[in-house]
Amino acid sequence: SEYIPPMFFKNLIIILISFLFSLSLQAEEKVEKNKNTEFNVYTGMFDFSDDGKRSTLVGLQHQNEDLNRDTFLGNLSPITGAMITADNASYFYTGVQAHYKIGNLNFTPSFAPGYYNQGDGKDLGHALEFKSEVQLSLELPKESQFGFSYNHLSNASLGSKNPGANSYMFNLLKKF
Repeated sequence: SEYIPPMFFKNLIIILISFLFSLSLQAEEKVEKNKNTEFNVYTGMFDFSDDGKRSTLVGLQHQNEDLNRDTFLGNLSPITGAMITADNASYFYTGVQAHYKIGNLNFTPSFAPGYYNQGDGKDLGHALEFKSEVQLSLELPKESQFGFSYNHLSNASLGSKNPGANSYMFNLLKKF
């Protein structure tokens, strides 16, 4: 049998420990990187200013901070989302939002063009609608926020009519 010196085992153990430590650090970095995806679940009132077509709504929005950019307008990042009303009207959108942090408060204006389907809800005059929104949210523990937002949908007079819709929502945001 061949003799293996004890120094070999000592070096092998050091290499294995170093390798495992390196894997552990990489896993921690991945956990931190993965916290850059934010989901916003919201509910509120669609077109609250129109007594005839007012309807409750629910929605989901995704934002990936890995794609954000610091610009002269602030920190900008892409958003994608969807909402549906109790009248089966739906809106699917993608756009951009800016993020401004003021202590524990976050001010987040956004703009997103999207596809609107009337369902049994309000006729907004065109399938292409533009959503302008402002959101104010408060930082909570565990990478969460609670907020309030207001938005306006409009087709910018692309259709034969452009009644628009004003909505407000309560938002729960969580980073993953």
